[in-house]
Amino acid sequence: MTPFWLLRAKRWAAHPPSAGRVALVLAVIAVCLLLYAVDRFVGWPEWLTPDRAHRVPR
Repeated sequence: MTPFWLLRAKRWAAHPPSAGRVALVLAVIAVCLLLYAVDRFVGWPEWLTPDRAHRVPR
């Protein structure tokens, strides 16, 4: 761990993030976990799967 990260951690401890920022981060993590659960247990819908791009020969 570099001294830069230690100073950053000290600054973060002195001025913690707001409740709104914490809620936003937790909401993003929840959406990611929800997408993972849908993919794992239900399966990924075919219409969300991108098609492979065909290369055009030169």
